[in-house]
Amino acid sequence: MHLTSKHSHLICVDSDGCAMDTMDIKHFRCFGPAMVEEWSLTPWQEEILQRWNNTNLYSMTRGINRFQGLSIALEEADRSYRHIPGIDRLLSWTASSHELSNRALEKEIADSREKEDQKEIQILEKALSWSRKVNEQIAALPLDELQPFPGVKEALEAAHREADIAVVSSANKKAVEEEWQRCGLAPMTDVLLTQDDGSKAFCIGELIKKGYFPENVLMLGDAPGDEKAALANNVLFYPVLVKQETASWERFRTQALPKFLQGSYAGTYQEELTALFHDNLKGKA
Repeated sequence: MHLTSKHSHLICVDSDGCAMDTMDIKHFRCFGPAMVEEWSLTPWQEEILQRWNNTNLYSMTRGINRFQGLSIALEEADRSYRHIPGIDRLLSWTASSHELSNRALEKEIADSREKEDQKEIQILEKALSWSRKVNEQIAALPLDELQPFPGVKEALEAAHREADIAVVSSANKKAVEEEWQRCGLAPMTDVLLTQDDGSKAFCIGELIKKGYFPENVLMLGDAPGDEKAALANNVLFYPVLVKQETASWERFRTQALPKFLQGSYAGTYQEELTALFHDNLKGKA
């Protein structure tokens, strides 16, 4: 984790759905449809994709790891539509693995080949196949449709003049690097961390060790997992609200950033924003 602190303040920024308007398109066109194809769920496609999108985009489980989302969706399919062979094996891995990535799944499959029956690990191989297909499909998405939300660049430019900036994402590293470079956001960052570097909570914890006081660290995110990662490290959290992203970034630049730098963000102001965040994902705002 190569970061040399230049400022006393650190701002961590999630990518998909927070800075980049890429989360919806990736789930609509890649994650859900690839799952339906991999497990031959076409007869129930409409209902399954609706549940996939609600779970991963429009509820308090927004932004969960892809393999956790897959486990939830397949468990529901197994219960409501048709039997998914090996579902318990996948649920066990997602619940117990310290890292939920292609790399970790590859290792789990390799370690299990000599210990388990081939049928037992077939679902893990299918999950890996699905995940690789998702990455391929994301890489093939039209680049002009993968752009930052309006106001992100201006906000990051303002923030980077006064604070160090770290991208902290659970997405695929290659995709995040490409998007931030292509969209001209990389120059406003000091380090880019993704799923291969560890969980968001772990990454924030490692960044703090570079010499920041927790009260001088702010996590920007659009999902409950971002808030939990901030709470786990006792740092501040700023929510980017679903379907209100442009207004959220404007508020960050004009209100939240000055308060954060001046030391008046914590307390009532953050509590009010957090309440809006929870209401938004619960369909109340």
